[in-house]
Amino acid sequence: MVSLGVVVPVIAGLSYYIFSNKEEEEDETKFIPYEYLNIRTKRFPWGDGNTPLFYNPKKNKIPPYDQYEEGGDEAEDDC
Repeated sequence: MVSLGVVVPVIAGLSYYIFSNKEEEEDETKFIPYEYLNIRTKRFPWGDGNTPLFYNPKKNKIPPYDQYEEGGDEAEDDC
């Protein structure tokens, strides 16, 4: 019982500390379009056939381009 009385508050405190100090805007890392990225031998059976199943237009670049998708506001809560 002592361990629950110590561990739970420590985890709660550390979780608060970590998430309160997180920066709102993370620096965008430079996207390097290596030639082995986004190799497609056949199209995906969903969407436009080029984007993966768990594609987030706010975080993922459009394959094979070096840009983010325009108008990706609907996925803002999924980040």
